[in-house]
Amino acid sequence: MTPMITIALSKGRIFEETLPLLQRARIRVLDDPETSRKLILRSSDPQLRVVLVRATDVPTYVEYGGADIGVTGRDVLLEHGGRGLYQPLDLGIARCHMAVAVHAGFDYARQVRPGNRLSVATKYPTITRNFFADKGVHLNLIKLYGSMELAPLTGLADAIVDLVSTGRTLAANDLVEVEHVMDISARLVVNQAALKLKTPAVRRILSVFEEAASANMEPA
Repeated sequence: MTPMITIALSKGRIFEETLPLLQRARIRVLDDPETSRKLILRSSDPQLRVVLVRATDVPTYVEYGGADIGVTGRDVLLEHGGRGLYQPLDLGIARCHMAVAVHAGFDYARQVRPGNRLSVATKYPTITRNFFADKGVHLNLIKLYGSMELAPLTGLADAIVDLVSTGRTLAANDLVEVEHVMDISARLVVNQAALKLKTPAVRRILSVFEEAASANMEPA
């Protein structure tokens, strides 16, 4: 009997951009997370289901076997550390970038010199710490979970490190991007035990994603 494969996704952009990859392989998710309260969604493949979890929890579910496969952002993986995960594929979806931003009147270039101290608010302490350590800048690191743009406006922090897509939210709050930290896209992650114990089933889904991602990234 073919084993059940569980894919962990988070609501929002990653969920929406993963669906077309599955649909290229004629796999449809049958439940709509916007109209249903279900957290485990059926698919047109009876041996494949989707679990909806918080974005930051996707690597944890895959690491500990709550899911066999997950789709998550590079930012989340770097913060998690990628422990116990096989990371075979960049799906090329949910693209954005991570940046440092400050209030328009802040002299960032003067402050971000070796030996100086900077107060930074972020959801990404590991990435932020490593980025500024390479510059020799000391940090007062403030962990926030949302409304990052408020930190420089209220004097809570000199700068923020956050994901940027269009930049409109920064501009609307009189913030400017001053440094590019890294490009971000969604990655496929696989539980290493599932890869060994459910090899044919997992490999079948991996091939689906590989083919769909390749087609997705081909020029129009």
